[in-house]
Amino acid sequence: MAGKGIHIEGLKKRYGSGDTAVDALKNVNMQVAPGEVVGLIGPSGSGKSTLLKALGAVIEPTAGRMILGGEVIYDNGWMVKDLRALRRDKIGFVFQAPYLIPFLNVTDNVALLPMLAGIPNAEARSRAVELFKALDVEHRAKAMPSQLSGGEQQRVAIARGLVNHPPVILADEPTAPLDSVRALAVIRILNDMARKLETAIIVVTHDEKIIPTFKRIYHIRDGVTYEEAGEGREFE
Repeated sequence: MAGKGIHIEGLKKRYGSGDTAVDALKNVNMQVAPGEVVGLIGPSGSGKSTLLKALGAVIEPTAGRMILGGEVIYDNGWMVKDLRALRRDKIGFVFQAPYLIPFLNVTDNVALLPMLAGIPNAEARSRAVELFKALDVEHRAKAMPSQLSGGEQQRVAIARGLVNHPPVILADEPTAPLDSVRALAVIRILNDMARKLETAIIVVTHDEKIIPTFKRIYHIRDGVTYEEAGEGREFE
C-alpha cells in the first residue's frame, strides 16, 4: 500500500531550537488505503492541526516520509517543487466552515478550482454538475451560497474538495456545526465518494455522533499516533 492512498512514516515536526524547541509531532505513522475513510482523534495540543498542515503541504515537517497518491512528496525534505500545484491537484480540503465564495453561485464555486488548474470551462462545470447529482444538490446549482442551508453548503464544500479528483481528502471537523442527521449524512457521502473515486480520506473530529462509523481510528497524543479498530457501525 506504500504507493497508494496516504502513507506516512516517522513524521516529525519541531518548532524552534535549543531549550525553547517544541516537538509538535514526534513519531507519526499512518496508512489510509484508496477508498477508505479513517478518523483522527486527539485532545487540543496533541498535534492534529500540525499533522493536517504537514499533510496538506502548508508547513514543512522536520523529518519523516509522506506518500500521497503514489507520489513521494516528502522524504526528509520536499520532493515536489510546486507545493501550490500539489495542493491543488492531489489534495482536497473540507473544513468545519464551508468557506464558499459569497458572490459566486454554487456551480462557479466548485468549477473555479479545476479552471485554475487549466481544465476547460465546460469540463469544469460538467464535473461540478456530476458531483451535485451524487451529492443530491443538483437543484441548487444556480443558487448563491446565502440561499443554501448549512447541510447544503457543506455538500457543496465536499463537491469542491472532490472536483479535481484528488487521491487524498483532508476533512477538518466537517460535521461540527451539524445536527446528528446532517452529520451522519455528510459522513455517508464521504464514504460513498471515497469508494467511487478511490480517494483516501482522513477526518479530524471530536464529534461523538460520527466516531462510531469509522472502521479504523488513529489517536494522536503528544505528537505520537496510535491505531485502533473502530466500530464501523452502519449508518442509521
